[in-house]
Amino acid sequence: MSIETLTTFLGWCSVINISILLFSTILLLMMKNTVAKIHGRLFNINQKNLIPMYFQYLGNYKIAILILNIAPYFALKIMA
Repeated sequence: MSIETLTTFLGWCSVINISILLFSTILLLMMKNTVAKIHGRLFNINQKNLIPMYFQYLGNYKIAILILNIAPYFALKIMA
């Protein structure tokens, strides 16, 4: 695999993951109570405990995108 192919792959991975993050964030902000109600029943968790869990999920996902997609993408862009 060439550096150009890997750079392109990481670029598209970043775009897809950022899109998922934005979709999740918008969905949670607009339909927080509905989503919490569904997840509360599904996983048997108190709805009040779910809100901090959502923010932890979004934060962890954002960090994972930065470390696993965006940082290697820019490193390869600098190398090429």
